Amino acid sequence: MSVTVSSPAVRSFHVSRSPHKTISRPRVIMSAVRSTDSLGVAPILTKLQKDCATPLPVLRHVADAMADDMRAGLAVDGGSDLKMILSYVDTLPTGNEKGLFYALDLGGTNFRVLRVQLGGKEERVVATEFEQVSIPPELMFATSEELFDFIASALGKFAQKEGGNFELQQGRAREIGFTFSFPVKQTSIRTGILIKWTKGFAVSGTAGKDVVACLNEAMERRGMDMQVSALVNDTVGTLAGARYWDDDAMVAVILGTGTNACYVERVDAIPKLTKRMSKSPITIVNTEWGAFSNGLPLTEFDREMDAESINPGEQIFEKTISGMYLGEIVRRVLVKMAKVGGLFGGSYVPEKLVTPFVLRTPDICAMQQDTSRDLEAVESVLYDVAGVKSDLSARKTVVDICDTIAKRGGRLAGAGIVGILQKMDEDSKGLIFGKRTVVAMDGGLYEHYPQYRGYLQEAVTELLGLEISKNVVIEHSKDGSGIGAALLAAANSKYEHDY
Repeated sequence: MSVTVSSPAVRSFHVSRSPHKTISRPRVIMSAVRSTDSLGVAPILTKLQKDCATPLPVLRHVADAMADDMRAGLAVDGGSDLKMILSYVDTLPTGNEKGLFYALDLGGTNFRVLRVQLGGKEERVVATEFEQVSIPPELMFATSEELFDFIASALGKFAQKEGGNFELQQGRAREIGFTFSFPVKQTSIRTGILIKWTKGFAVSGTAGKDVVACLNEAMERRGMDMQVSALVNDTVGTLAGARYWDDDAMVAVILGTGTNACYVERVDAIPKLTKRMSKSPITIVNTEWGAFSNGLPLTEFDREMDAESINPGEQIFEKTISGMYLGEIVRRVLVKMAKVGGLFGGSYVPEKLVTPFVLRTPDICAMQQDTSRDLEAVESVLYDVAGVKSDLSARKTVVDICDTIAKRGGRLAGAGIVGILQKMDEDSKGLIFGKRTVVAMDGGLYEHYPQYRGYLQEAVTELLGLEISKNVVIEHSKDGSGIGAALLAAANSKYEHDY
């Protein structure tokens, strides 16, 4: 099995399946490797499993604390770790949308352009097309005009290829749903002020400006008849995409390299919303739940990783449940076991293994899928990625570590989902758990890591009980954010429509 992961710039994670590579060397050099049944490894593993344990009381505390933090964040800005950002999306797709709409998804070193032809309730999605474009590295450090001119140019070239099943209604400009996955302070469905660039971007002249205006102006400079009608983040786009197909979709969660969650909230349950933007009784709230930190079971390895990170003390939930960090936690455990417990013979620690983030979450996922008698895929990953020669006993220990970290992550993510549903149910006096409710999931970690996915569902079932959990449908909404942005452009079109 070969494994690839996207840049940390985007919330994604991919495991591609192909036969694992054979290693051109003696498979195990027994003289160089001491059995890991030593007294050194077992206590470290036992303590790790104890510190990562997520029994029902821990899950219940996390779910309750998530619900409490949501309320505090809705009461006043800065009221809790959760920002509870208003998305200004209060018109959701209904399935009646018609016409040609575009989406631009900018979240990292690649961006995607997409078009969709909508045919209303009867035909739904008539056709879709998309292209992925790489941003030249120099533009990550260029001026705002240079970056947005490049994006507008790519969008214009894509629009010129329009044909076949795609047809713009007469007298209309092309409308775009803009998915922008960088920190912005949104002030309406069509405006958002960039707080700062992240993910390796250092573009000058954009901070403090409206990113929608930056894109619209770049398109105007090129004489393009296109404009943004909805600005959203990827999580909100996923919920909109799911809602288009299923009216019961109420929550969306991204679990990829990073993580986030959003949900449909009643406007009268948002005390900090002092000025009503529309007559709609609902809106989508972006929780930014990666910042949650209350009552999480943490280990010495989590604390070390956090202390050495670029944002110590922040994004603790994200650091325990998302794809960016799970492999790194496992690597840190392996380093200690090698040094103190003789995992790979004596106190030998391979040089590559000491490199932060060299072991990625797709690697630990690949190792957990190994069902061979000698754990050959585990052997291959350890050697190729970390320069480690291992015996079977060591490989079994490594799989146990991977499972421990994935289990904690999946179960905590499940508790977070229950916390959101719990808050919604309490406020609606039982309207959530009493009927079918869909949680739309996207992101490569959820899609490609079956054990993680199973642990998440297991925690939801444990917390809600068998009967209520039958009403909560957790389903994968692959690539929902792209089409979701186009659907939100349709739902928020500036042109008169009867949908």
